[in-house]
Amino acid sequence: MFKKAVLIALMGISSTSFAQWQVKVGASAIAPTQDTAILGGAAVVKADDEYAFTPSVEYIFGQTPFSAEVLLATPINHDVLLNGEKAVKLKHLPPTVTFKYNFKNSTGFTPYIGVGGTAFIAWDEETSGDLEGTKVKVKEDFGFAGQIGFNYQPADAKNWGVFVDARYAQISPEVEVKGVTTFDLDIDPMVYTIGYSYKF
Repeated sequence: MFKKAVLIALMGISSTSFAQWQVKVGASAIAPTQDTAILGGAAVVKADDEYAFTPSVEYIFGQTPFSAEVLLATPINHDVLLNGEKAVKLKHLPPTVTFKYNFKNSTGFTPYIGVGGTAFIAWDEETSGDLEGTKVKVKEDFGFAGQIGFNYQPADAKNWGVFVDARYAQISPEVEVKGVTTFDLDIDPMVYTIGYSYKF
């Protein structure tokens, strides 16, 4: 029994020794796909396009095609438009976790798809234009996330590569305009990223 237990433990250590970490450093374009009509259709609210530095960390499960990736974007300054004019400026973080399937093959290209969850964490809201002086609170929100892309590792590269991917996030945070209205801001952004990857 003891020998069997030792053998199982050694097999476990051996399998995890093949696991890899991958660090990815990219630049992203964040493009909201929705807008929101408020006040009975008298006004339209929309988050504008933004750009961000988006590092991520990925854990590759041994010799399997599966991995898990955590998106760790730096704080993003975001503008919310009211009838096309800037009305609210805020900062937010979009931490996102996706569980991925990597289509391994004999070439340097490794396509992948992933599904998971995302969060929208906002703070430091400031108003301007028609809402200047009005208190606005944007609450946190959580939703579905999807991902598709590929990693390319040149033949002469040992650990580094380049990647391109697109993510979709289902995000509709609640916005409270004090004394005026409360509504869900439909953002549902696409996030397009290009960058470098490094395995170790």
